[in-house]
Amino acid sequence: MTDIFDDLAAEYRQLDAVLESLTPDQWSRPSAAAGWTVSDVVLHLTQSEEVITDQSIPEGKAFLPSAEATVDGMAEEMVAAERGMPPADLLARWRKAAFATPGALRAHPAGTRLSWVRAPLSPRTLATTRLAEHWAHALDITVPLDIPYPDTARLRHVAWLAHRTLPYAFAVAGLPDAPVFCDLTAPDGTHWTFGDPAAPARITGPASEFCRVGARRLTPEQTSLAAEGPHAADALRVVRNYAA
Repeated sequence: MTDIFDDLAAEYRQLDAVLESLTPDQWSRPSAAAGWTVSDVVLHLTQSEEVITDQSIPEGKAFLPSAEATVDGMAEEMVAAERGMPPADLLARWRKAAFATPGALRAHPAGTRLSWVRAPLSPRTLATTRLAEHWAHALDITVPLDIPYPDTARLRHVAWLAHRTLPYAFAVAGLPDAPVFCDLTAPDGTHWTFGDPAAPARITGPASEFCRVGARRLTPEQTSLAAEGPHAADALRVVRNYAA
């Protein structure tokens, strides 16, 4: 795959072009994230990005070690505490945090484990999660506003993350882990493969749809994805690009 830090910066630039074009009315419109406006979505992204440059992040801790605390609950509390910022101020704050992230993550020495939600992550994996989250929330902003947000080759990172974390997704759903092979069609028509081709379970179809299922922006039934073999349908049902 191409360099994750460069691709993360490119994803930020694509979203920045959208945010810069928004009118004041559009900032206050409902997003596709339930209960959140477009401003709320950007505030959430800003708050989570600001953690990346916090001096405590190399401590390698989990922010939510308790299973009772949820990522959604934490995010909702943080947004509620700061919502209402003027769009211009919010955009400037997001830009400051987001544009500092790729360099900050790249600068950590190899082997560093950085604090994150459920478990410490390597800088490269954390960069991948940030790309996946910004891509998904960009859809929350652009789809309701009917603004184009083209799929790119950067979705390969998102698809990799979804496949790589399938054991976690199975565990969250209370299911046993199972090997799954994915053969996904990229936006440019090439194929991305993940896992062992000899695995009895196989998922095939558009990578864009697989990533949207993992982001909970589409259900498997809304896609053309095919699940074949034992546990494939379960994998498609539980796959996720983010922590619960």
